Amino acid sequence: MVKIDQITLPDFPLLLAPMEDVSDPPFRAVCKDNGADLMYTEFISSEGLIRDAIKSRQKLDIFEYERPVGIQIFGGDEEAMSLSAKIVETVNPDLLDINFGCPVKKVVTKGAGAGVLKDIDLMVRLTDAVVKSTKLPVTVKTRLGWDEGSKNIEEVAERLQDVGIKALAIHGRTRSQMYKGEADWSLIAKVKNNPRMHIPIFGNGDIDSAQKALEYKNKYGVDGVMIGRAAIGYPWIFREIKHYTATGETLAAPTLTERIEVCKKHLRKSVEWKGPKVGIFEMRRHYTNYLKGLPGIKDFRARLVTLMEPAEIESVLDEMAQYYEGYAFERTSIELINYHEKCPV
Repeated sequence: MVKIDQITLPDFPLLLAPMEDVSDPPFRAVCKDNGADLMYTEFISSEGLIRDAIKSRQKLDIFEYERPVGIQIFGGDEEAMSLSAKIVETVNPDLLDINFGCPVKKVVTKGAGAGVLKDIDLMVRLTDAVVKSTKLPVTVKTRLGWDEGSKNIEEVAERLQDVGIKALAIHGRTRSQMYKGEADWSLIAKVKNNPRMHIPIFGNGDIDSAQKALEYKNKYGVDGVMIGRAAIGYPWIFREIKHYTATGETLAAPTLTERIEVCKKHLRKSVEWKGPKVGIFEMRRHYTNYLKGLPGIKDFRARLVTLMEPAEIESVLDEMAQYYEGYAFERTSIELINYHEKCPV
């Protein structure tokens, strides 16, 4: 088993990455159903929480069936991070995570997210302020460094552990890489194998198949993996990794019926949480991802993204189930969505 403070996770746990405009309660619900062991909210602005911004407050919503679940915050001011940690504590998540990895310009220019990678002393002070402000276990998600010339993750890991974090998730790219190129897990392995480190180390970046997850587990020795883009429209990746890790056998791709039913559940949860108008509107970006691979889907999708009644949308989905009955999806490596372009912060 893997322990984050008092939170017990299974061996080689699978974490759902916090993704802005993606990792909301409806999406988390279908990932939990398919085997995600630990999930996080979309990241929340510490300044927004203090200002009582509605969008920031709504992101604090968590549900019992999600546990264990963490709330992730970001910011570049010690006082704001400290105060927001106290606010987060009031909704009783299982842990509090700090985002030092978001590479998006509007976050970085505020000296938050991956912007903090330029100032390791500030990163340590921000983390220390949060740890001292809450009784919750504090974890961190970050990147290898700012750019190719400043991959300082080994120093960062030691210093953050020293101020009290209970786990560290590392994305194997620098900020300058954004989501391009191949993630470098060799430095993640160096952190994990550092004899000074005693907290769980989770690797993140490019895990798009059960085979790769097991390969990286064996090759780099991480305690678990965090999955982001590969789960968008494909929550089944969690169950596939678990099955392959346990048996060495590859699960068949989810059937059309499974895809339709998960799509329906996601829609219902979205409407339930956000209300009909917003819930239906924000669900539109997910249809293509859930039903990718179906021939001639363009006409169906055109209908799905114009309807404004849940019952009508489900009726079209049922129609698709009949139209494509017997269609067999092939088992292929998942295409990683360009998260920065498709799901901007």
